[in-house]
Amino acid sequence: MSQLKNEVDVLKRVPLFSGVDAAKLKLLAFTSKVVRFKAGDVLFRQNDPGDSAYVILSGKARVFVDGPDGEIDLAEVGETDFVGEIAILCDVPRTASVSATTDLTTLRLGKETFAEFLVTFPTMSVAMMRELAFRLSRTTAELVASERRHAHP
Repeated sequence: MSQLKNEVDVLKRVPLFSGVDAAKLKLLAFTSKVVRFKAGDVLFRQNDPGDSAYVILSGKARVFVDGPDGEIDLAEVGETDFVGEIAILCDVPRTASVSATTDLTTLRLGKETFAEFLVTFPTMSVAMMRELAFRLSRTTAELVASERRHAHP
């Protein structure tokens, strides 16, 4: 199986891309770059400038932020998950850090490519808004829980 076909097969299963046809996914895969990480490698750090997002093709990674008592784990992500999009959507520094917990293969989507796809496929924009709202809700709950632990040791 060709690498491109494999990438397209994974992209088809990414909820964000559910409304995008295979030919467009092939174009997305072709204009993106496969990037591999070893367990323990950092994809990006909180407060870094954001120039790309990553679709996880295989492996697992951990999403975390720096809190008052050290690192706060937000999520474990794996195949078909998407990370890094907030910084490129909002043109802000990275809002969290992501590190590989296993060997990891990703598809790196540049800022311009990603923005173009959101404009071309409105269903993708709606799916992205839902995902961002869910993450905001989860992050808020984590921060409230952390604050309570900090206030009442």
